[in-house]
Amino acid sequence: MSDHRLPQPDRPWVMRTYAGHSDARRSNELYRKNLAKGQTGLSVAFDLPTQTGYDPDHVLARGEVGKVGVSVAHKGDMHQLFDGIPLDEMNTSMTINATAAWLLGLYVTVAEENGVDRSQLKGTTQNDIIKEYLSRGTYAFPPEPSMRLIADMVAFSVNEVPSWNPTNICSYHLQEAGATPVQEIAYALCTGIAVLDEVKARGQVADEDFPKVFGRISFFVNAGIRLVEEIAKLRTMSALWQQIGRERYGVTDEKMLRFRYGVQVNSLGLTEAQPENNIQRIVLEALAVTLSRDARARAIQLPAWNEAMGLPRPWDQQWSLRIQQVLANETDLLEYPDIFEGSVVMEGLVAELTEGARAEMAVVEEHGGAVNAVPYMKARLVESHRERVARIEAGEQKVIGQNSFTETEDSPLTAGADGGILTPDPEVERERVEALAEWKGERDESAVRAALEDLAKAAADDGVNIMPATIAAAKAGATTGEWAQTMRDVFGAYRAPTGVDGASAPSEREQMEEIRRAVDATSERIGHRIKILVGKPGLDGHSNGAEQVALRARDVGMEVIYQGIRLTPEEIAESALQEDVDVVGLSILSGSHLELIPEVVRLLRDEGVEVPVVVGGIIPVADAERLREAGVAGVYTPKDFDVNKIMGEIVELVGQRAGAGAAA
Repeated sequence: MSDHRLPQPDRPWVMRTYAGHSDARRSNELYRKNLAKGQTGLSVAFDLPTQTGYDPDHVLARGEVGKVGVSVAHKGDMHQLFDGIPLDEMNTSMTINATAAWLLGLYVTVAEENGVDRSQLKGTTQNDIIKEYLSRGTYAFPPEPSMRLIADMVAFSVNEVPSWNPTNICSYHLQEAGATPVQEIAYALCTGIAVLDEVKARGQVADEDFPKVFGRISFFVNAGIRLVEEIAKLRTMSALWQQIGRERYGVTDEKMLRFRYGVQVNSLGLTEAQPENNIQRIVLEALAVTLSRDARARAIQLPAWNEAMGLPRPWDQQWSLRIQQVLANETDLLEYPDIFEGSVVMEGLVAELTEGARAEMAVVEEHGGAVNAVPYMKARLVESHRERVARIEAGEQKVIGQNSFTETEDSPLTAGADGGILTPDPEVERERVEALAEWKGERDESAVRAALEDLAKAAADDGVNIMPATIAAAKAGATTGEWAQTMRDVFGAYRAPTGVDGASAPSEREQMEEIRRAVDATSERIGHRIKILVGKPGLDGHSNGAEQVALRARDVGMEVIYQGIRLTPEEIAESALQEDVDVVGLSILSGSHLELIPEVVRLLRDEGVEVPVVVGGIIPVADAERLREAGVAGVYTPKDFDVNKIMGEIVELVGQRAGAGAAA
């Protein structure tokens, strides 16, 4: 056999689609269909209340139940979610972070109640809390106890669920928040170091087993459209991770040293404009994580072409699965050794990225490591994203169909009555609240109380591993909200830094001069600096858009009130009243805009705050019209990429209100 071919083709990677919506019954039907279509692993999407530790009947869960994933409130839901799916054979990935210990506890409970020993389970919990503070926002507890929960899960898994990946360091959302390749590499690897150091410090794993800990750390990365650079990034991450294992932790077993990663390719670059272009973007990004054999993903899930518009339908997810299947089964991709070995270009790029990543990792280390460096990293990401947005606005970074080649035929993909997206049944929330009450009415309440008391004692004792008490609470019938509230009572509340205050001034100011003059003129006319409140109602933690609006408003001379994520409509209305703002800007990407935005508008009117309200998010055309009917002055979606234009329209709204007030 020649050196340029493999003796046998490689096995394909695990193929998944990120799926789940509404309730466990509906999601189970979806999983069974996906598996029948050839999917080889499950990737569970949970709704925001489940991710952040609230039951469906909590005030913060309003409008969010079953929207961006499946609602799981107790072991009964978990049983139904995996009904008919053999957990001893399935490889299950759960995208869960703050409440990861609880969801793993439910998974172990369901397996054992179905006669499957925990040692047979295979899968992954994402469980990377640092990136939640930096980019995605589904944190629940402060950093230190959150890291303890991760370390406890790692120790528990290595000792009792040896084929489980207890944490999946997630650089995916760093790129979604604007990270450069250097930042994505550096911040992800620093997070991995922070987790390993915490596990070692807690001493729950024997020294001779520590290489197993290193070997079970996996990564979840992003691949953008810059194909060659992305391949180099993954080769760089692989080499640096092995170096960290050898030099920092003394790992010598080559199998344990492998850089193991799964991937979902970039969603940030998907466009609402000409959405059919997203298919070729997804294919090219899939190539970035499969072409290089030495840095090939172990598991892949691809977004659907319509994710910039709303929730994908089963057909859309099938299309993304078929992309993977064609790539693995029809091409000759898996038949060769690494095709980039000896490439001058690839070696040069890897050297360049390695140098940059090491320098950035050194800065994080100077800040005291990844946990202490969260404010620094957050500010750098906000700055990087601002530069990306500015390049697109200026046309320097071309996005086909959005800022380049914008002439188009109408897309038949969006011509149907559903607009090309799935809309969850609005009755789901009411059904879930009723089902929760029924569950609580039928369980052994004294057993639940006793289990939660034991859980609180375990949480309060830093030397105790949280997992046994968590599994006991799951088996007793406790709920997601009860587990999380027990943790909150012990650990306290936390609000992550926004990154806006720490971001430096923009380097390119010329593009903003015209809008700055308009802000100055209107501010002089109304007698004070224009004041904007930027708010995120509900549990949606995807704050990138809100941060960029807040940052640009600050950069063009407005006074900005931005308190971060996870606010109730009541809190937003009260803040608008107390701060005496001139305009309210709301950001929401979770699909709960029709429930939450009109409520904010109503509360503002009740408080006598007569100011324009503008909204940004993933909002279908029909919903945008309903929001305008409810009193919203402006609706912006992903196709509105020119932030300066948005700023100009906001200034006009403030000026019009001032004119109307003067006329009155």
